[in-house]
Amino acid sequence: MSADTRFFEYAGPLALSEILSITGGSAARELDREFVGVSSLDAATKDEVSFCESPRYASALRATRAGAVIVSDRMQPLVPESAIAVVAPLAALAFARLALRFHPEEAATNSVHPSAVVADDAVIGADCEIGPFAVISPGVVLGERCRIGPFAMVGRGVVLGDGCVLHAHASISHAICAAGVILHPGARVGQAGFGFVPTPTGKFETSPQLGLVELGEGVEIGANSCVDRGALGNTVLGSGTRLDNLVQIGHNVRTGRGCILVSQVGISGSTILGDFVTAGGQAGFTGHISVGSKARIAAQAGVISDVPPGMEVFGTPALPAREAFRSLQVLKKLTAESRLVKKREAE
Repeated sequence: MSADTRFFEYAGPLALSEILSITGGSAARELDREFVGVSSLDAATKDEVSFCESPRYASALRATRAGAVIVSDRMQPLVPESAIAVVAPLAALAFARLALRFHPEEAATNSVHPSAVVADDAVIGADCEIGPFAVISPGVVLGERCRIGPFAMVGRGVVLGDGCVLHAHASISHAICAAGVILHPGARVGQAGFGFVPTPTGKFETSPQLGLVELGEGVEIGANSCVDRGALGNTVLGSGTRLDNLVQIGHNVRTGRGCILVSQVGISGSTILGDFVTAGGQAGFTGHISVGSKARIAAQAGVISDVPPGMEVFGTPALPAREAFRSLQVLKKLTAESRLVKKREAE
């Protein structure tokens, strides 16, 4: 079943020849046949395109009623005769590009809603859209084709590059952003970090957070995620980094390019991540540590020390994955032996 056009833009139908051009794939027949959209293997009809990348879904591929299926070479023999096999080196990537072609992102409308508040000295680039009750503060610079959603707030002096998007109720302050940055609904960027100093009387005094946030090109921040500004230096998210919903980034954290942080990940202040680090859901990082490029942090891991480049860690405290699983096996064995001893004593 194709995406509901009440909610998603639609730019079809597309001939198979166009689909091959978009996906970089190849097909042996019916290049002039048209398709109306994309769907999953189990829901697709003869007029829709699906994809299959993993042998895990081989049975669904054999049973699909899709008119065409994007597959890799190794999966091609499993495509039923009723479907056209579109062979592409990276099936999932090809399918994503095709889906975006059928359902393009909504373009900015070059408009400012009457209820929006826009400072007189704000610089607004060409073809920007500013929605109802949005606030554009003094000194803001918006690049071309930016979209500022309903009730979104852009704080004083913030710079947004071309094509940035703030969805409804997102807010950003104390930040410099490159092109293509996206903040999903409720995301918060640039607020003060968790910095305070205890006094002799037992009370706390807040330390001024005097740094900024730097967001590289194409950074995407999920719904209700938070990125604190730096205390003295800046908090930096490298180009292409993506935060899922409900992620917390502390002050002075720095990530390299293309990091992926899944839901409920929390990174304490001044931690540094290299390029292409991935962290599974609910993983936690203590502050002032370094995680090397292409390291992989398992879900719910507790990272309390440096992680070398390329290492996969698991558990709390996080250990190299093989070592962590060996420890679990030993613990399982000891538990079983303890139960056996108790059983023999009872007998």
